[in-house]
Amino acid sequence: MSESFVELRSVNKSYWRDRLEIPVLNNINLSVPEGEFVALMGPSGSGKTTLLNLIAGIDRPSAGEVSVNGESVSQLSEGALARWRSRNIGFVFQFYNLMPVLNAFENVELPLLLTRLSRSERRRQVETALTIVGLADRMKHYPNQLSGGQEQRVAIARAIVTDPRLILADEPTGDLDKVSAEEVMELLSRLNKEFNKTIIMVTHDPRAAEKAHVWRHLDKGELNNKQ
Repeated sequence: MSESFVELRSVNKSYWRDRLEIPVLNNINLSVPEGEFVALMGPSGSGKTTLLNLIAGIDRPSAGEVSVNGESVSQLSEGALARWRSRNIGFVFQFYNLMPVLNAFENVELPLLLTRLSRSERRRQVETALTIVGLADRMKHYPNQLSGGQEQRVAIARAIVTDPRLILADEPTGDLDKVSAEEVMELLSRLNKEFNKTIIMVTHDPRAAEKAHVWRHLDKGELNNKQ
């Protein structure tokens, strides 16, 4: 894990409200080797989610450069960015973001509908992803038939179904009870160790952060090592 896989160089991010500039991130430098598991911690409003969005190309920096696997994400056009994101990024959210009218299989299949895979190929990848997260027997269940922990595992299956190299997780245990949170973190740890997924996770939970190898602390838009 020597070469940088995710790199942010002198990144600043501000938003504008009328003529008022609101700085969010200030001179962020971050280097993450492939296969690393990083926990981003810090108080609410410190810019953690903004940082994830910049890495995913959901947002663009006001200054500086964001690159993933040597690709300058901040320089891609919107169309190229969407294609790049669908191949390289798996996003896990705090509130799952599952479609309530779709069952687990259909929710996990959604990212594959944008690919040229055949129906049988999509089925094979969905079944593999659901097996990895331990929900092969729940693929026909709808979100309201699943526990919170199971819903999050479906969301993780959806994030990994395209076999991305980078998983970005935004408070993945924030809406879960202690037991479910531990199960989800064990799953993320397994994806990192067994499948060499690079994971950058925003969390307030020190128990969740214990699964990471590296801790970084954001406060008032400044990034420091977590002591």
